[in-house]
Order: sequence, then C-alpha cells, then structure tokens
Amino acid sequence: MDRLILWLRIEGALVFAAGVAVQFHYSELDWWVAVLVFFAPDLSFAAYALGPRVGAFVYNAVHVYAFGAVVFAAGILLGIPVIAALGILWLAHSGFDRMFGYGLKSDESFHQTHLGPIGRGR
Repeated sequence: MDRLILWLRIEGALVFAAGVAVQFHYSELDWWVAVLVFFAPDLSFAAYALGPRVGAFVYNAVHVYAFGAVVFAAGILLGIPVIAALGILWLAHSGFDRMFGYGLKSDESFHQTHLGPIGRGR
C-alpha cells in the first residue's frame, strides 16, 4: 500500500474515533438514532442513477470532511445540539469510509476513488 494512502486511511481512523468519542460524550441522541444517522450519507449513492458525474458530485459532497465539520460547527454556534450531533456523526462516517479505503469518487466510475480502486475488480 502506498504510504500516502496509508496516511489517509490512518487519518480516517482518527477522524472516526474522534467523532465517535464526541458523539458518545456529548450527544443526547438515542444510540439507534445515532446508528441510522451514521449510515445516512451512504444513501447518496442513489444519485448514481442520474449518471456517474452527478453521482460522484452528490456522493463526494456529503462524504468530504468539510461537510460534517460545517454542520457540526453550525450546531455549536447556533446552540442546537441535535445539529451538532448530526455533523459529528457525518464527519465520523467520512472517517470510517476512509479508514476502510472508500474514498471520494471519480467521475469515471463509482469504483474509482482518490484512495485507489475499490470493489471486486481491483
């Protein structure tokens, strides 16, 4: 495995761990709600029904670290804990994906990511 890819996967693991720690320490969401919210970003793959360019754009928009970070910060700044919880779970989800090698998608194919190819054909 390329060292840069390894660093990105380690970074993902750390973001995931930090997000889970914040979630369990500060959030008042029920655990089952947190699990549903955690996996909600994966619904964005449905945008691939509109083609690989649209699919990659939508998938990447909700899987970039900045999306979760902005939602988390907005929740903190606005004093709305549930928004902060959604943001931290979104951020943790992106880290979880990176940890396992699922990166941001290329316009070419769902299976081409910034961390390399994924799926059976790699």
